[in-house]
Amino acid sequence: MNEVDAYIENFPEKVQSILKQIREIIFRIAPEAEESIAYGMPAYKTHGKPLVYFAGYNHHIGFYATPTGHEAFKEALSIYKQGKGSVQFPLDQEIPFALIGEIVKFRVDANNKSTKPKPQ
Repeated sequence: MNEVDAYIENFPEKVQSILKQIREIIFRIAPEAEESIAYGMPAYKTHGKPLVYFAGYNHHIGFYATPTGHEAFKEALSIYKQGKGSVQFPLDQEIPFALIGEIVKFRVDANNKSTKPKPQ
């Protein structure tokens, strides 16, 4: 069992299911992503750069797509409680898995663009 599996297993089954679905979305969109625990939560990188993080809490799922991911989806995320670079998806509401997928894809594209050599 790796660190992320152990992290997810610490939650009630309902939360585990949500966390596993988010993890599956990340790997479906970014199969090359490196998975680890950072800041006490599951963390993903592509090209050595942060992609997204997520975390389980008693009443919500925290999703962290760095400020650029949140800025790009500001309107769609506006219905959720937010902080700088974070959003909270309440456990008593539908988790927006499709939106999470769109944000992950945006972040993958951003990381891919930032690693391409600049024209001379």
